[in-house]
Amino acid sequence: MKKDEPPLDFPDTLEGFEYAFNEKGQLRHIKTGEPFVFNYREDLHRWNQKRYEALGEIITKYVYELLEKDCNLKKISIPEGYGVIVLNPNENYIEVEKPKIHVQSSSDSSDEPAEKRERKDKVSKETKKRRDFYEKYRNPQREKEMMQLYIRENGSPEEHAIYVWDHFIAQSAAENVFFVAHSYGGLAFVELMIQREADVKNKVTAVALTDSVHNVWHQEAGKTIREWMRENCCNWVSSSEPLDTSVESMLPDCPRVSAGTDRHELTSWKSFPSIFKFFTEASEAKTSSLKPAVTRRSHRIKHEEL
Repeated sequence: MKKDEPPLDFPDTLEGFEYAFNEKGQLRHIKTGEPFVFNYREDLHRWNQKRYEALGEIITKYVYELLEKDCNLKKISIPEGYGVIVLNPNENYIEVEKPKIHVQSSSDSSDEPAEKRERKDKVSKETKKRRDFYEKYRNPQREKEMMQLYIRENGSPEEHAIYVWDHFIAQSAAENVFFVAHSYGGLAFVELMIQREADVKNKVTAVALTDSVHNVWHQEAGKTIREWMRENCCNWVSSSEPLDTSVESMLPDCPRVSAGTDRHELTSWKSFPSIFKFFTEASEAKTSSLKPAVTRRSHRIKHEEL
């Protein structure tokens, strides 16, 4: 903690932060009516970040309450019987105070199969790499030394997507499943397709990607997956062009169109009207045994000619 930094003692309600949601669902300051301001205190980035995170936890609980109350959805802890509710698949770990004495980790045990140790090491390295950039700027100088316990079978976004598919989506009675995958979620979806290709093709009707960071070459997606994505997916990307304007792509996968905004974090919200129209067309096409007309949104690149 910096010498002049205020204590990290934040309110536990929206009202305590002097924020509320208006009739349009927008977060606004109760007194000024202004949107949320991150830099509440100048030159105190760490304190501002902690304030932001504390408010985020309150909003997360508020959204969960709306999903359960207004949408009749059920909140389930995963993995089953593990007692952990995943709020953000990019943060699939819980933090506990690190013990002062050295305890040999299970990965060092000679009794543990080599394959299992290698898998744990791979998950740990990949997850650490994804967080390094974020942690560099967040700079959480914690008062106590902490350690991370990864959630079983959900240690990465890719693992989480496969777990949710196997335990919930694949077992559901739904015949028309639609995906909206934002940013890294697009990469996780492609990995899901690689691991569960036949099942995904059989159950998923259409996929809307929003500024997805997937790469079918680096992820080594096969030809049949790329062909399916060209027919059943569309990627709304950040662009200054009007909504649904075709955006050129050098990757042989789904069409890319403008989300109507050049701000990455707004691509999902801005493209929702087009996404739901895309889903409606895909559902109607499936019912009539036709393919969804995604070509109207994008003049596809003839990848055979590249």
